[in-house]
Amino acid sequence: MAFMDPSYGITSKLLVWFGVIVSIFYGTILVLYINVQQVVKISETMVNKNYTISSISKKMIENLINMEESEKKYGLLQKQDYLDFFLNERQKFEENLHKILELQNKGFDIPSEWHAIHRGYQSFPVDNVTDSDNDVMDFLIPESIINRWIDMITEAQIKNSIELDKSTPELNRRGRISAHNGLIGLSISSLVGLIGIIFLAYSMIRPLRELIRSIRSISKDRDSKPIDIKSKDEFGEVAGAFNEMTARLKREERMRSDFISMLSHEIRTPLTSIRESVNMIGEEVMGPINQRQSKFLEIASSEIGRICDLLNHLMQASRLEPGRLEINSQPIDPHGLIVESVNSLKGAAQTKQIELKIEVPEGLPHVLGDPKQIQQVLLNLIGNAIKFSDPDNSVEISVDGNGRNTEMICFCVKDYGPGILKTDQDLLFNKYYRATNVRSHMDGVGLGLSIAKNIVQAHNGKIWVDSEYGNGSKFCFTLPRAVSVISS
Repeated sequence: MAFMDPSYGITSKLLVWFGVIVSIFYGTILVLYINVQQVVKISETMVNKNYTISSISKKMIENLINMEESEKKYGLLQKQDYLDFFLNERQKFEENLHKILELQNKGFDIPSEWHAIHRGYQSFPVDNVTDSDNDVMDFLIPESIINRWIDMITEAQIKNSIELDKSTPELNRRGRISAHNGLIGLSISSLVGLIGIIFLAYSMIRPLRELIRSIRSISKDRDSKPIDIKSKDEFGEVAGAFNEMTARLKREERMRSDFISMLSHEIRTPLTSIRESVNMIGEEVMGPINQRQSKFLEIASSEIGRICDLLNHLMQASRLEPGRLEINSQPIDPHGLIVESVNSLKGAAQTKQIELKIEVPEGLPHVLGDPKQIQQVLLNLIGNAIKFSDPDNSVEISVDGNGRNTEMICFCVKDYGPGILKTDQDLLFNKYYRATNVRSHMDGVGLGLSIAKNIVQAHNGKIWVDSEYGNGSKFCFTLPRAVSVISS
Protein backbone atom coordinates (compact mmCIF):
# COMPACT_ATOMS: atom_id res chain seq x y z
CA MET A 1 0.00 0.00 0.00
CA ALA A 2 1.38 3.38 -1.00
CA PHE A 3 0.36 4.85 2.32
CA MET A 4 2.80 2.54 4.08
CA ASP A 5 5.72 3.72 1.96
CA PRO A 6 8.33 4.97 4.47
CA SER A 7 9.49 7.58 1.96
CA TYR A 8 6.18 9.44 2.31
CA GLY A 9 6.30 12.57 4.45
CA ILE A 10 3.84 13.26 7.24
CA THR A 11 1.82 15.65 5.09
CA SER A 12 1.62 13.09 2.27
CA LYS A 13 0.50 10.37 4.67
CA LEU A 14 -2.21 12.64 6.06
CA LEU A 15 -3.39 13.60 2.56
CA VAL A 16 -3.45 9.98 1.34
CA TRP A 17 -5.38 8.79 4.36
CA PHE A 18 -7.73 11.77 4.11
CA GLY A 19 -8.37 10.80 0.48
CA VAL A 20 -9.19 7.22 1.48
CA ILE A 21 -11.63 8.35 4.16
CA VAL A 22 -13.25 10.91 1.82
CA SER A 23 -13.61 8.25 -0.91
CA ILE A 24 -15.32 5.85 1.47
CA PHE A 25 -17.49 8.62 2.83
CA TYR A 26 -18.66 9.86 -0.57
CA GLY A 27 -19.10 6.26 -1.77
CA THR A 28 -21.42 5.72 1.17
CA ILE A 29 -23.23 8.96 0.38
CA LEU A 30 -23.66 7.82 -3.27
CA VAL A 31 -25.13 4.44 -2.28
CA LEU A 32 -27.33 6.15 0.27
CA TYR A 33 -28.45 8.67 -2.38
CA ILE A 34 -29.40 5.87 -4.80
CA ASN A 35 -31.43 4.11 -2.13
CA VAL A 36 -33.10 7.35 -1.10
CA GLN A 37 -33.96 8.05 -4.74
CA GLN A 38 -35.66 4.66 -4.96
CA VAL A 39 -37.54 5.40 -1.76
CA VAL A 40 -38.57 8.79 -3.13
CA LYS A 41 -39.69 7.17 -6.39
CA ILE A 42 -41.85 4.66 -4.54
CA SER A 43 -43.22 7.46 -2.35
CA GLU A 44 -44.02 9.59 -5.41
CA THR A 45 -45.79 6.65 -7.00
CA MET A 46 -47.81 6.10 -3.88
CA VAL A 47 -48.70 9.77 -3.42
CA ASN A 48 -49.07 10.91 -7.05
CA LYS A 49 -50.69 7.75 -8.41
CA ASN A 50 -52.17 5.42 -5.84
CA TYR A 51 -53.51 8.04 -3.44
CA THR A 52 -54.72 10.16 -6.39
CA ILE A 53 -56.57 7.22 -7.94
CA SER A 54 -58.02 6.22 -4.58
CA SER A 55 -59.25 9.75 -3.86
CA ILE A 56 -60.58 10.53 -7.36
CA SER A 57 -62.22 7.12 -7.85
CA LYS A 58 -64.36 7.74 -4.77
CA LYS A 59 -65.48 11.08 -6.20
CA MET A 60 -66.24 9.47 -9.58
CA ILE A 61 -68.44 6.85 -7.96
CA GLU A 62 -70.31 9.67 -6.18
CA ASN A 63 -70.63 11.49 -9.52
CA LEU A 64 -72.06 8.38 -11.20
CA ILE A 65 -74.53 7.77 -8.36
CA ASN A 66 -75.66 11.42 -8.49
CA MET A 67 -75.95 11.19 -12.28
CA GLU A 68 -78.12 8.08 -11.96
CA GLU A 69 -80.42 9.73 -9.40
CA SER A 70 -80.73 12.95 -11.45
CA GLU A 71 -81.46 10.95 -14.61
CA LYS A 72 -84.29 9.05 -12.90
CA LYS A 73 -85.79 12.25 -11.46
CA TYR A 74 -85.58 13.96 -14.84
CA GLY A 75 -87.31 11.01 -16.49
CA LEU A 76 -90.18 11.22 -14.02
CA LEU A 77 -90.58 14.98 -13.57
CA GLN A 78 -89.00 16.39 -16.76
CA LYS A 79 -87.60 19.39 -14.92
CA GLN A 80 -84.64 21.35 -16.27
CA ASP A 81 -83.03 21.52 -12.78
CA TYR A 82 -82.53 17.77 -12.71
CA LEU A 83 -81.06 17.86 -16.18
CA ASP A 84 -78.68 20.65 -15.18
CA PHE A 85 -77.69 18.75 -12.05
CA PHE A 86 -77.09 15.63 -14.19
CA LEU A 87 -74.94 17.59 -16.60
CA ASN A 88 -73.00 19.22 -13.74
CA GLU A 89 -72.23 15.82 -12.19
CA ARG A 90 -71.29 14.47 -15.62
CA GLN A 91 -68.87 17.36 -16.12
CA LYS A 92 -67.26 16.64 -12.74
CA PHE A 93 -67.06 12.95 -13.68
CA GLU A 94 -65.34 13.86 -16.94
CA GLU A 95 -62.85 16.16 -15.17
CA ASN A 96 -61.98 13.47 -12.65
CA LEU A 97 -61.61 10.90 -15.44
CA HIS A 98 -59.19 13.20 -17.26
CA LYS A 99 -57.16 13.64 -14.04
CA ILE A 100 -56.66 9.90 -13.82
CA LEU A 101 -55.80 9.61 -17.52
CA GLU A 102 -53.23 12.39 -17.10
CA LEU A 103 -51.31 10.17 -14.70
CA GLN A 104 -50.25 8.08 -17.70
CA ASN A 105 -48.72 11.18 -19.30
CA LYS A 106 -46.64 11.61 -16.11
CA GLY A 107 -45.13 8.16 -16.56
CA PHE A 108 -47.45 6.11 -14.33
CA ASP A 109 -49.17 2.92 -15.42
CA ILE A 110 -52.95 2.87 -14.85
CA PRO A 111 -55.34 -0.11 -14.96
CA SER A 112 -57.09 -0.89 -18.28
CA GLU A 113 -60.51 -0.25 -16.68
CA TRP A 114 -59.94 3.51 -16.90
CA HIS A 115 -59.30 3.34 -20.64
CA ALA A 116 -62.42 1.24 -21.11
CA ILE A 117 -64.47 3.76 -19.11
CA HIS A 118 -63.01 6.60 -21.20
CA ARG A 119 -63.88 4.89 -24.48
CA GLY A 120 -67.43 4.22 -23.28
CA TYR A 121 -67.86 7.76 -22.02
CA GLN A 122 -66.85 9.27 -25.39
CA SER A 123 -69.91 7.62 -27.01
CA PHE A 124 -72.17 9.94 -25.00
CA PRO A 125 -71.41 13.53 -26.18
CA VAL A 126 -73.22 16.53 -24.67
CA ASP A 127 -73.42 20.17 -25.82
CA ASN A 128 -75.92 22.72 -24.39
CA VAL A 129 -78.71 20.24 -23.82
CA THR A 130 -82.09 21.85 -22.87
CA ASP A 131 -85.47 20.66 -21.85
CA SER A 132 -86.95 21.61 -25.26
CA ASP A 133 -84.78 19.24 -27.28
CA ASN A 134 -86.60 16.22 -28.59
CA ASP A 135 -83.51 14.07 -28.52
CA VAL A 136 -82.48 14.96 -24.95
CA MET A 137 -82.72 11.33 -23.96
CA ASP A 138 -79.87 10.54 -26.34
CA PHE A 139 -77.51 12.48 -24.05
CA LEU A 140 -78.53 10.62 -20.96
CA ILE A 141 -76.37 7.60 -19.92
CA PRO A 142 -78.35 4.42 -19.32
CA GLU A 143 -78.49 3.13 -15.77
CA SER A 144 -76.95 -0.20 -16.81
CA ILE A 145 -73.85 1.53 -18.22
CA ILE A 146 -73.50 3.70 -15.09
CA ASN A 147 -73.69 0.59 -12.92
CA ARG A 148 -71.10 -1.15 -15.15
CA TRP A 149 -68.80 1.88 -14.82
CA ILE A 150 -69.25 1.81 -11.03
CA ASP A 151 -68.25 -1.86 -11.05
CA MET A 152 -65.23 -1.11 -13.22
CA ILE A 153 -64.16 1.78 -10.97
CA THR A 154 -64.61 -0.45 -7.93
CA GLU A 155 -62.44 -3.12 -9.58
CA ALA A 156 -59.80 -0.48 -10.41
CA GLN A 157 -59.95 0.67 -6.77
CA ILE A 158 -59.27 -2.87 -5.60
CA LYS A 159 -56.28 -3.15 -7.94
CA ASN A 160 -55.02 0.21 -6.72
CA SER A 161 -55.37 -0.89 -3.09
CA ILE A 162 -53.46 -4.11 -3.82
CA GLU A 163 -50.71 -2.13 -5.53
CA LEU A 164 -50.64 0.30 -2.58
CA ASP A 165 -50.39 -2.59 -0.14
CA LYS A 166 -47.44 -3.98 -2.13
CA SER A 167 -45.68 -0.60 -2.27
CA THR A 168 -45.79 -0.03 1.48
CA PRO A 169 -43.59 -3.05 2.43
CA GLU A 170 -41.24 -2.22 -0.44
CA LEU A 171 -41.01 1.34 0.85
CA ASN A 172 -40.18 0.03 4.32
CA ARG A 173 -37.66 -2.43 2.89
CA ARG A 174 -35.91 0.29 0.91
CA GLY A 175 -35.88 2.51 3.98
CA ARG A 176 -34.26 -0.22 6.06
CA ILE A 177 -31.70 -0.88 3.32
CA SER A 178 -30.85 2.82 3.20
CA ALA A 179 -30.43 3.00 6.97
CA HIS A 180 -28.41 -0.25 6.98
CA ASN A 181 -26.12 0.90 4.16
CA GLY A 182 -25.68 4.27 5.80
CA LEU A 183 -24.78 2.61 9.10
CA ILE A 184 -22.32 0.26 7.36
CA GLY A 185 -20.74 3.14 5.48
CA LEU A 186 -20.48 5.20 8.65
CA SER A 187 -18.96 2.23 10.51
CA ILE A 188 -16.43 1.59 7.74
CA SER A 189 -15.51 5.27 7.59
CA SER A 190 -15.13 5.38 11.37
CA LEU A 191 -13.09 2.16 11.40
CA VAL A 192 -10.83 3.32 8.59
CA GLY A 193 -10.47 6.69 10.29
CA LEU A 194 -9.64 5.00 13.61
CA ILE A 195 -7.09 2.71 11.94
CA GLY A 196 -5.58 5.72 10.22
CA ILE A 197 -5.40 7.66 13.48
CA ILE A 198 -3.80 4.69 15.25
CA PHE A 199 -1.27 4.16 12.47
CA LEU A 200 -0.44 7.85 12.17
CA ALA A 201 -0.21 8.18 15.94
CA TYR A 202 2.06 5.13 16.09
CA SER A 203 4.20 6.37 13.21
CA MET A 204 4.57 9.71 15.01
CA ILE A 205 4.66 8.62 18.65
CA ARG A 206 7.14 5.75 18.15
CA PRO A 207 9.98 7.93 16.80
CA LEU A 208 9.12 10.61 19.35
CA ARG A 209 9.39 8.08 22.17
CA GLU A 210 12.68 6.83 20.75
CA LEU A 211 13.92 10.39 20.57
CA ILE A 212 12.75 11.16 24.13
CA ARG A 213 14.34 7.94 25.40
CA SER A 214 17.63 8.78 23.72
CA ILE A 215 17.58 12.38 24.96
CA ARG A 216 16.93 11.18 28.52
CA SER A 217 19.65 8.59 28.13
CA ILE A 218 22.13 11.28 27.14
CA SER A 219 20.93 13.56 29.94
CA LYS A 220 21.07 10.83 32.55
CA ASP A 221 23.78 8.43 31.41
CA ARG A 222 25.80 10.53 28.99
CA ASP A 223 25.33 7.72 26.50
CA SER A 224 22.73 6.82 23.91
CA LYS A 225 22.28 4.13 21.30
CA PRO A 226 21.56 5.34 17.75
CA ILE A 227 17.89 5.61 16.88
CA ASP A 228 16.74 3.01 14.35
CA ILE A 229 15.53 5.03 11.35
CA LYS A 230 12.55 3.25 9.76
CA SER A 231 11.08 6.09 7.74
CA LYS A 232 12.21 8.89 5.48
CA ASP A 233 9.70 11.46 6.67
CA GLU A 234 10.35 14.45 8.92
CA PHE A 235 10.77 12.19 11.95
CA GLY A 236 13.34 10.17 10.06
CA GLU A 237 15.25 13.37 9.34
CA VAL A 238 15.08 14.33 13.04
CA ALA A 239 16.30 10.87 14.03
CA GLY A 240 19.15 11.09 11.53
CA ALA A 241 20.16 14.52 12.83
CA PHE A 242 20.00 13.21 16.40
CA ASN A 243 22.19 10.22 15.54
CA GLU A 244 24.74 12.56 13.97
CA MET A 245 24.65 14.74 17.08
CA THR A 246 25.12 11.81 19.47
CA ALA A 247 27.98 10.42 17.39
CA ARG A 248 29.68 13.80 17.44
CA LEU A 249 29.10 14.13 21.20
CA LYS A 250 30.65 10.71 21.76
CA ARG A 251 33.70 11.64 19.68
CA GLU A 252 34.07 14.91 21.54
CA GLU A 253 33.59 13.17 24.90
CA ARG A 254 36.28 10.63 23.99
CA MET A 255 38.61 13.41 22.84
CA ARG A 256 38.00 15.32 26.06
CA SER A 257 38.60 12.22 28.14
CA ASP A 258 41.81 11.44 26.29
CA PHE A 259 42.93 15.04 26.67
CA ILE A 260 42.22 15.04 30.42
CA SER A 261 44.02 11.72 30.82
CA MET A 262 47.03 12.97 28.87
CA LEU A 263 47.09 16.30 30.67
CA SER A 264 46.76 14.63 34.07
CA HIS A 265 49.64 12.32 33.26
CA GLU A 266 51.83 15.15 32.00
CA ILE A 267 51.11 17.32 35.05
CA ARG A 268 51.57 14.48 37.50
CA THR A 269 55.28 13.95 36.68
CA PRO A 270 56.51 17.52 37.43
CA LEU A 271 54.04 17.76 40.32
CA THR A 272 55.60 14.67 41.90
CA SER A 273 59.04 16.30 41.64
CA ILE A 274 57.72 19.48 43.25
CA ARG A 275 56.10 17.48 46.05
CA GLU A 276 59.30 15.57 46.76
CA SER A 277 61.32 18.81 46.76
CA VAL A 278 58.91 20.46 49.21
CA ASN A 279 59.04 17.38 51.46
CA MET A 280 62.85 17.33 51.38
CA ILE A 281 63.00 21.02 52.34
CA GLY A 282 60.45 20.41 55.10
CA GLU A 283 62.56 17.54 56.42
CA GLU A 284 65.55 19.95 56.47
CA VAL A 285 67.54 17.81 54.07
CA MET A 286 68.77 21.02 52.42
CA GLY A 287 69.49 22.67 55.73
CA PRO A 288 67.65 24.06 58.74
CA ILE A 289 64.40 26.10 58.33
CA ASN A 290 62.58 28.31 60.79
CA GLN A 291 59.07 27.79 62.15
CA ARG A 292 57.41 30.22 59.73
CA GLN A 293 59.03 28.51 56.74
CA SER A 294 57.92 25.11 58.06
CA LYS A 295 54.32 26.33 58.33
CA PHE A 296 54.20 27.49 54.70
CA LEU A 297 55.89 24.31 53.50
CA GLU A 298 53.16 22.27 55.24
CA ILE A 299 50.49 24.33 53.46
CA ALA A 300 52.26 23.84 50.12
CA SER A 301 52.59 20.09 50.72
CA SER A 302 48.88 19.84 51.64
CA GLU A 303 47.76 21.71 48.52
CA ILE A 304 50.10 19.64 46.34
CA GLY A 305 48.50 16.53 47.88
CA ARG A 306 45.04 17.82 46.97
CA ILE A 307 46.15 18.42 43.37
CA CYS A 308 47.63 14.91 43.21
CA ASP A 309 44.35 13.41 44.48
CA LEU A 310 42.43 15.37 41.86
CA LEU A 311 44.73 14.13 39.09
CA ASN A 312 44.34 10.57 40.36
CA HIS A 313 40.54 10.91 40.18
CA LEU A 314 40.71 12.34 36.66
CA MET A 315 42.96 9.53 35.44
CA GLN A 316 40.82 6.93 37.19
CA ALA A 317 37.65 8.33 35.63
CA SER A 318 39.23 8.09 32.20
CA ARG A 319 40.49 4.58 32.82
CA LEU A 320 37.14 3.32 34.15
CA GLU A 321 34.98 4.58 31.29
CA PRO A 322 32.59 2.07 29.66
CA GLY A 323 34.42 0.00 27.06
CA ARG A 324 37.84 0.60 28.65
CA LEU A 325 37.27 -1.19 31.94
CA GLU A 326 39.11 -4.49 32.36
CA ILE A 327 37.34 -6.85 34.76
CA ASN A 328 38.97 -9.79 36.54
CA SER A 329 35.84 -11.46 37.93
CA GLN A 330 35.95 -13.98 40.74
CA PRO A 331 33.69 -15.03 43.63
CA ILE A 332 33.71 -12.47 46.46
CA ASP A 333 32.47 -12.80 50.01
CA PRO A 334 30.17 -9.75 50.56
CA HIS A 335 30.78 -9.67 54.32
CA GLY A 336 34.56 -9.71 54.02
CA LEU A 337 34.46 -7.07 51.26
CA ILE A 338 32.37 -4.70 53.38
CA VAL A 339 34.48 -5.24 56.53
CA GLU A 340 37.65 -4.49 54.59
CA SER A 341 36.13 -1.32 53.10
CA VAL A 342 34.85 -0.14 56.48
CA ASN A 343 38.26 -0.71 58.11
CA SER A 344 39.83 1.50 55.45
CA LEU A 345 37.49 4.40 56.36
CA LYS A 346 37.37 4.00 60.14
CA GLY A 347 39.82 6.82 60.66
CA ALA A 348 37.71 9.31 58.67
CA ALA A 349 34.56 8.17 60.49
CA GLN A 350 36.15 8.47 63.94
CA THR A 351 37.36 11.99 63.13
CA LYS A 352 33.70 13.06 62.67
CA GLN A 353 32.48 10.73 65.43
CA ILE A 354 30.32 8.78 62.98
CA GLU A 355 29.38 5.18 63.72
CA LEU A 356 29.64 2.70 60.84
CA LYS A 357 27.00 -0.04 61.16
CA ILE A 358 27.25 -3.29 59.17
CA GLU A 359 24.12 -5.40 58.51
CA VAL A 360 24.98 -8.55 56.55
CA PRO A 361 22.89 -11.71 57.05
CA GLU A 362 24.63 -15.03 57.63
CA GLY A 363 24.93 -17.58 54.84
CA LEU A 364 24.83 -14.91 52.14
CA PRO A 365 26.07 -16.30 48.79
CA HIS A 366 29.16 -14.92 47.10
CA VAL A 367 28.96 -12.33 44.35
CA LEU A 368 30.84 -12.34 41.07
CA GLY A 369 33.09 -9.38 40.37
CA ASP A 370 36.49 -7.75 40.48
CA PRO A 371 37.36 -7.31 44.21
CA LYS A 372 39.44 -4.15 43.76
CA GLN A 373 36.84 -2.43 41.61
CA ILE A 374 33.87 -3.41 43.79
CA GLN A 375 35.81 -2.19 46.83
CA GLN A 376 36.35 1.08 44.99
CA VAL A 377 32.55 1.42 44.64
CA LEU A 378 32.02 0.76 48.35
CA LEU A 379 34.78 3.17 49.33
CA ASN A 380 33.23 5.91 47.18
CA LEU A 381 29.73 5.38 48.59
CA ILE A 382 30.79 4.98 52.23
CA GLY A 383 33.24 7.89 51.92
CA ASN A 384 30.48 10.14 50.54
CA ALA A 385 28.14 9.05 53.34
CA ILE A 386 30.74 10.00 55.95
CA LYS A 387 31.55 13.22 54.14
CA PHE A 388 27.93 14.44 54.00
CA SER A 389 26.85 13.21 57.45
CA ASP A 390 26.78 15.47 60.48
CA PRO A 391 28.98 14.57 63.49
CA ASP A 392 27.62 12.12 66.07
CA ASN A 393 25.56 10.35 63.46
CA SER A 394 25.69 6.93 61.79
CA VAL A 395 26.14 5.30 58.39
CA GLU A 396 24.51 1.92 57.68
CA ILE A 397 26.01 -0.60 55.24
CA SER A 398 23.75 -3.54 54.40
CA VAL A 399 23.45 -6.46 51.98
CA ASP A 400 20.19 -8.10 50.87
CA GLY A 401 20.04 -11.46 49.12
CA ASN A 402 16.28 -11.14 48.43
CA GLY A 403 15.42 -14.58 49.69
CA ARG A 404 18.45 -16.18 47.98
CA ASN A 405 16.38 -16.97 44.89
CA THR A 406 17.24 -13.91 42.85
CA GLU A 407 20.20 -13.74 40.53
CA MET A 408 21.40 -10.44 42.02
CA ILE A 409 22.68 -9.34 45.44
CA CYS A 410 21.88 -5.81 46.59
CA PHE A 411 24.37 -3.61 48.52
CA CYS A 412 23.13 -0.42 50.22
CA VAL A 413 24.81 2.51 52.03
CA LYS A 414 22.46 4.74 54.02
CA ASP A 415 23.29 8.06 55.69
CA TYR A 416 21.30 10.65 57.61
CA GLY A 417 22.77 13.69 55.93
CA PRO A 418 21.07 16.61 54.14
CA GLY A 419 19.58 14.46 51.38
CA ILE A 420 19.47 15.20 47.64
CA LEU A 421 17.07 17.35 45.66
CA LYS A 422 14.79 15.51 43.22
CA THR A 423 16.11 17.65 40.37
CA ASP A 424 19.65 16.45 41.10
CA GLN A 425 18.98 12.73 41.48
CA ASP A 426 18.74 11.88 37.76
CA LEU A 427 22.01 13.71 37.03
CA LEU A 428 23.92 12.61 40.11
CA PHE A 429 25.83 9.79 38.37
CA ASN A 430 26.98 11.96 35.47
CA LYS A 431 30.65 12.78 35.23
CA TYR A 432 31.68 16.07 36.92
CA TYR A 433 28.15 16.69 38.24
CA ARG A 434 27.73 17.82 41.84
CA ALA A 435 24.47 18.28 43.75
CA THR A 436 23.15 21.83 43.92
CA ASN A 437 22.96 21.99 47.72
CA VAL A 438 26.66 21.06 48.29
CA ARG A 439 28.52 22.84 45.50
CA SER A 440 29.35 25.91 47.53
CA HIS A 441 30.71 24.32 50.70
CA MET A 442 31.90 20.78 49.87
CA ASP A 443 35.11 19.76 48.13
CA GLY A 444 35.05 17.38 45.16
CA VAL A 445 34.99 17.21 41.39
CA GLY A 446 31.92 15.00 40.85
CA LEU A 447 33.72 11.85 39.67
CA GLY A 448 33.18 9.34 42.48
CA LEU A 449 29.61 8.36 41.63
CA SER A 450 30.36 8.34 37.90
CA ILE A 451 33.24 5.93 38.51
CA ALA A 452 31.03 3.76 40.74
CA LYS A 453 28.33 3.63 38.07
CA ASN A 454 30.77 2.59 35.33
CA ILE A 455 32.15 -0.20 37.52
CA VAL A 456 28.70 -1.52 38.52
CA GLN A 457 27.36 -1.45 34.97
CA ALA A 458 30.49 -3.23 33.74
CA HIS A 459 29.53 -6.03 36.17
CA ASN A 460 25.98 -6.16 34.66
CA GLY A 461 24.56 -4.52 37.77
CA LYS A 462 22.47 -1.42 38.49
CA ILE A 463 23.08 1.53 40.79
CA TRP A 464 20.54 4.04 42.06
CA VAL A 465 19.72 6.46 44.86
CA ASP A 466 16.66 6.89 47.09
CA SER A 467 16.67 10.25 48.82
CA GLU A 468 14.37 12.86 50.25
CA TYR A 469 15.76 16.31 50.81
CA GLY A 470 16.42 16.81 54.51
CA ASN A 471 16.05 13.09 55.39
CA GLY A 472 19.28 11.50 54.22
CA SER A 473 20.15 9.32 51.25
CA LYS A 474 20.37 5.63 50.43
CA PHE A 475 22.68 4.50 47.60
CA CYS A 476 22.23 0.92 46.37
CA PHE A 477 23.79 -1.25 43.68
CA THR A 478 23.40 -4.86 42.59
CA LEU A 479 25.92 -7.52 41.60
CA PRO A 480 25.32 -10.98 40.10
CA ARG A 481 25.62 -14.06 42.23
CA ALA A 482 28.59 -16.32 41.78
CA VAL A 483 26.85 -19.33 40.25
CA SER A 484 29.78 -21.66 40.78
CA VAL A 485 29.77 -20.94 44.51
CA ILE A 486 26.03 -21.50 44.80
CA SER A 487 26.11 -24.81 42.96
CA SER A 488 28.91 -26.10 45.09
